[in-house]
Amino acid sequence: MEFDVVIVGGGPAGLSAAIRLRQLSIESGHEISVCLVEKGSEFGAHILSGAVFEPRALNELFPNWKEEGAPLHTPVTKDEIHLLFSETRSRLMPDWAVPKAMHNEGNYVISLGNLVRWLAEKAEALEVNLFPGFAASEILYHEDGSVKGIATGDMGIGKNGEKKHSFTAGYELHAKYTLFAEGCRGHLGKQLISKFDLDKDCDPQHYGIGIKELWEIDPAKHKPGLVVHGSGWPLSESGSAGGWFLYHSENNQVTLGLITDLAYSNPYLSPFDEMQRWKHHPVIKQYLEGAKRVSYGARAIIKGGLNSLPKLTFNGGCLIGDDAGFLNFAKIKGSHTAMKSGMLCAEAVFESLKAGSEGRDEVVAYTEKFNNSWLHEELHRYRNFGPAMHRMGFLMGAAFNFIDQNIMPNGFPITIHDNKPDYDCLDRKDLARKLEYPKPDGKISFDKLSSVFISGTNHEEDQPIHLQLKDPSIPMSKNLPLYDEPARLYCPAGVYEVVTLAGEQRLQINAQNCVHCKTCDIKDPSQNINWVTPEGGGGPTYPNM
Repeated sequence: MEFDVVIVGGGPAGLSAAIRLRQLSIESGHEISVCLVEKGSEFGAHILSGAVFEPRALNELFPNWKEEGAPLHTPVTKDEIHLLFSETRSRLMPDWAVPKAMHNEGNYVISLGNLVRWLAEKAEALEVNLFPGFAASEILYHEDGSVKGIATGDMGIGKNGEKKHSFTAGYELHAKYTLFAEGCRGHLGKQLISKFDLDKDCDPQHYGIGIKELWEIDPAKHKPGLVVHGSGWPLSESGSAGGWFLYHSENNQVTLGLITDLAYSNPYLSPFDEMQRWKHHPVIKQYLEGAKRVSYGARAIIKGGLNSLPKLTFNGGCLIGDDAGFLNFAKIKGSHTAMKSGMLCAEAVFESLKAGSEGRDEVVAYTEKFNNSWLHEELHRYRNFGPAMHRMGFLMGAAFNFIDQNIMPNGFPITIHDNKPDYDCLDRKDLARKLEYPKPDGKISFDKLSSVFISGTNHEEDQPIHLQLKDPSIPMSKNLPLYDEPARLYCPAGVYEVVTLAGEQRLQINAQNCVHCKTCDIKDPSQNINWVTPEGGGGPTYPNM
């Protein structure tokens, strides 16, 4: 199938790019065909975010979004930041001490999944060809090495690699330009970064894992628009860093979660269990007692910022959204930045197509537009946030960032670099302190399997495992003796287990549990796990997340 533009990934970046392309096409009368493929069973099924949403990019894409029914119903009414010192002690920060980036006046507490569903409706109305349930599994190239398009995955392949009676061949989607918007640690995006050496001039990318739950709480405790952030315990006690959020959304619901920096060093740390015990702190527990947990999910968060941003273009295509890494971690916001990156790319691609380009070339105008945009200005302003926390530690890093953001009008005139990748940060198990986690009580805290169950995760079991080991011997020959196989702990879905069969230990991979968070692909100390897309339509089905 031939198109002018193929877009991989139906999140905020991909849909914004598709919408902007068709808007420009209709306004100019220059016809452009756009196809967008999304591996989730529906648009929004794999979308997981806090989310406090800054509508800056949406204002540009749809100036009349309120009249057009965008699902932004709960404006932020108040910001709170708490420092947790122990399992019982905390302090509410005074307003003057709150970093400017954490002020949310004019923003909204939303379900990003519902916003994506709305954007998909707008894209469909603009005659974008939408293919939900189709996973882009392969990049196609021309003979000259430029990107030709993508192939969607075959359906109906058994574990043994043989075709089942339900076999359906994938499609080749050819395009003049292909835009990659898979989200954090996209499995095609990382291939492109490697093939075209797009990261040769930037710092290593950095990540966190965000684990989120949606709760229905007592209406008497519900405060629509209250935005609560914090840091400290329990991660500070475990020798890690990160932060947490609790947002009061609509319909007596709160969204809450813990973000763990994946540069942590203790191989016994379990981000899932840290999140479960965090909920027992009085600041959080007060809202959850007598409440009902509705949904659960996890995903990696790309947080290297401007310093880790790779080259955005290559012959025949571009990286947009979190395939490149536009999230502003100082704000804990990436939706408006992802949308803007997609819009900038769309404008550059449109200009190239209108000028008669047949593709295969590099759309350098995208980089130029980015460099001259408010998106670049915003990322540049907060470029030191993450590196300062990594290099200086929590206290000194927080002090640096407070001065950088609140006191220095334009920030410090320096750029801090962090050149140690997250996977290279683990200590050997003999140098680490073993961490013991309390058993879940089934009311406030829960186990992994019951959590995965309410995520709506489902995969066709008789298919090739999408969590591939480059060397099957490494888990037992290296990761177990050196690190006590940390995959069994950093995975938030119980995918990895060390089991003993016939007196011999081996790594068991329960791929059907996978919530597509990509943490294993990022944190494995041997970089031995390669996450590839399973059959289209598999994975979580997040409601209202």
